[in-house]
Amino acid sequence: MKAHGPLDGIIQFGVFQLDRKAGVLHKAGVKVKLQDQPFRVLVLLVERAGQVVSREELRQSIWPTDVFGAFDQGLNNAVKKVRDALGDSADNPRFIETVAKRGYRFIAPVGALHPPSVNLPLRLSSPTIRNSALIGLAVIIVLVASAYWAWHRLAVHTRPSPGKLILAVLPFDNLSRDPDQEFFSDGLTEEIITQLGKVNPVQLAVIARSSAERYKGSKLPASQIGRELHADYLVQGSVRREANRVRIAVELIQVRDETDLWAESYDRELKDILALQDSVSQTIANRIHVALAPEQRTGHSGPRKVDPEGYEAYLKGRYYWNKRTGDSMEKAAFYFEQAIEKDPGYSATYSGLGDCNSGLAWHGFASPAKALPKAYAAAQKAIEIDPQSAEAHASLALVLDHKWEWAGAEIEFKRALELNPQYANAHHWYGDYLSIKGRRDEALVEAKRALELDPLNLMIGTWVGLRYYLARSYGLAIQQSRNTVDLEPGFAAAHLILGESYVQQGKYKQGLDELQKAGSLSGGSPLYMAQLGVGRALAGEKKEARRVIRDLQDISSKRYVSPYGIAQIYAALNDKEQAYKWLEIAYRDRAVWMSYLAVDPVFDSIRSEARFQDLLRRVGLLA
Repeated sequence: MKAHGPLDGIIQFGVFQLDRKAGVLHKAGVKVKLQDQPFRVLVLLVERAGQVVSREELRQSIWPTDVFGAFDQGLNNAVKKVRDALGDSADNPRFIETVAKRGYRFIAPVGALHPPSVNLPLRLSSPTIRNSALIGLAVIIVLVASAYWAWHRLAVHTRPSPGKLILAVLPFDNLSRDPDQEFFSDGLTEEIITQLGKVNPVQLAVIARSSAERYKGSKLPASQIGRELHADYLVQGSVRREANRVRIAVELIQVRDETDLWAESYDRELKDILALQDSVSQTIANRIHVALAPEQRTGHSGPRKVDPEGYEAYLKGRYYWNKRTGDSMEKAAFYFEQAIEKDPGYSATYSGLGDCNSGLAWHGFASPAKALPKAYAAAQKAIEIDPQSAEAHASLALVLDHKWEWAGAEIEFKRALELNPQYANAHHWYGDYLSIKGRRDEALVEAKRALELDPLNLMIGTWVGLRYYLARSYGLAIQQSRNTVDLEPGFAAAHLILGESYVQQGKYKQGLDELQKAGSLSGGSPLYMAQLGVGRALAGEKKEARRVIRDLQDISSKRYVSPYGIAQIYAALNDKEQAYKWLEIAYRDRAVWMSYLAVDPVFDSIRSEARFQDLLRRVGLLA
């Protein structure tokens, strides 16, 4: 099917790319299934972005005359399928708006990734119409290009500093014919990314795992993946695990011309896996003419051997940690502890265990009293084993942040970034610390840097939105959260920030809809329930807000519930005494979310009061 219209080539809107020539719609590099007529409807609407396309125009352009009687139903079905593909809604449209009794209008900003064609559609036959169309087309191109680049800057999908090479390691294929071995191929990919990230951060930027992971199993050409990730080089490969041996094949591709620069196969015992990873990363660096950083050359005695069972448990821990659910973090902690029993000399395992326990406390899956001492001990042990590990210092910084030990946290964050300026999580967590401390501009710089390094990371993208939210820039928070929802409509945290931002703007219906969706997607997390309670209270639904408080108190008899969330609901209800009561309980429990006390918009109404200022002083957030 060949589409016609004023914009040739690939058309971009949000995370979608419409390749008209190939007749394909992609979302973040993944092909979206869309049948012929729905696809043609989408093309016509996108071509006429911002304009109403009448039902009659759609019929004449797409539907054959002999099916006129079935046109209405056919068009309705086609538009529904397009909306389903885009994750759009007729009631709250972000892409396709229904114009009553007339037709449809495409309302999202669009931009052409290739230069527009000089050929106009054949239907522009009249000179007057043709000239008007040329003028209109010029205006449209300027407007959509401006809108596209505004979105592009907002999403922060920017290329790192000029002169630095960018490399992406795509997920290795699992050739073991055993889906239970998927953790091994995923883990090996992540370990090679980590190794390459340490080669020379000044000369080489390596795309983080969570962004590269979105291309797992993708059949897209290297040139397109490279363009979407802004990468100069791609590494792809496969791994086969057989008992205590591992076989991997690795290929290095230059993106601009899809040239294979190097390929190699390895067959090693699992105990030598670290040496194998080291060899692969150094060979790739040599092939793209990146010198080892001085600290990588000095005293390089070669990687240690690992215990095969311990290393397998470590990779399982990483696999479950990356899923970021309560159950998966508990599984990850179990496997990290198992790995430590088998091989107590591997720093990365302790760092992973520290991050798991920090995550369990932060997400409200475990009490700070239970989780944070474990996190602190593990992070300190990681540094003891490897003082040059950026990951270990970042893990310790995160724990100190949660423990309100602010000075120590900043020292450790800076040390982590000094050791590895490309560690996206260190920038991400440090940005949160800076936001907590009220250093808004610095926080946004760190958040954007994290997103540059890991542009498709859902949590990092969501937390850019949180940076805006805590700075009271609710419109920007909504736009950024929308970008993340476009990447993954089922990501609960993005809907949470979106809902909170709408509520603070006074758009209560939209806010409550998003907060309910976030709660549902989270599986009923108390943390998300509390924010719905806040939204209901601010929207004037006081009875419903108090019902949420009762539900949270009931849940607290079975599992940990942060008292900070209950304090937030009472503050939103303007019940000051109860708000202060629960804030004192949260202070006593060292509730992790008390860190946000100085910047949380929910407490703006009582922020200047003496009792609140005293709390800030005790938490260390007021000099």
